[in-house]
Amino acid sequence: MSLDRTDPNARAGAEPRPLRVGHKIIVPGSRLEELPARLDGATWDMVELDVLSHGDRLVIAHDPSDLEQDVLIDFADALAALGELLPDHVGLDVDIKATGYEQRVADAIIAAGLADRTLISTMEIDSLLVLRRIAPQLRLGLSVPKARRNYLAHRLTKPAAYAMLEYLRRTLPGKLEPTLAAGTVDAVMAHWGVVTPRLSEVVRRNGRELYVWTVDDHRRLPLLTRLGVTGVITNDRLLFARAGLEPTQ
Repeated sequence: MSLDRTDPNARAGAEPRPLRVGHKIIVPGSRLEELPARLDGATWDMVELDVLSHGDRLVIAHDPSDLEQDVLIDFADALAALGELLPDHVGLDVDIKATGYEQRVADAIIAAGLADRTLISTMEIDSLLVLRRIAPQLRLGLSVPKARRNYLAHRLTKPAAYAMLEYLRRTLPGKLEPTLAAGTVDAVMAHWGVVTPRLSEVVRRNGRELYVWTVDDHRRLPLLTRLGVTGVITNDRLLFARAGLEPTQ
């Protein structure tokens, strides 16, 4: 599925508005009965949800601590609910948080009839190689950088985190190019701190898509729009309106 980024309200010659991607559309620990209210009034082009293996179950969870929640939503049930609630043009980003259950994730997506509108993303290149082999019809995205914690959120780790981001801004485009050129992935899912004009150019030159996570500051949107990123992943359903990028009604 190639999602349409055309904005009928855009100025002639302007970059199209990035796709609006709802982050963690199903919050770990919530109930599926709460999903209609979470989607109500939201103008997402795509929604993201996380999946982990928990014994013989696939469940909606971001990290192992989520598995301690009183409520665990089965991945198949989440897919069925989203398939019913979302308009046909809205895509899914299924983020695999660990390795070893790629086949089960692919099978569930295909069984739900959502393969043509789903992008599977992960930080694990080995998982993407498995998925490319077993389910070539699915679109794949590599999440970068590979980090399991938000080191920018902690006072003691923030200086080192910014130094690492600066290093990655210089080196990541060159490191990614062979993977992009080989067709291993269809998209790059990049933290906003590593997105540069050079990264955007490398992704575009290889015919891939660029999604940026997780952007909750609307002041970042004008630059990302000028760079021509494919989509912006956010927790804030009003983010695009705050930046003046929401189409008029």
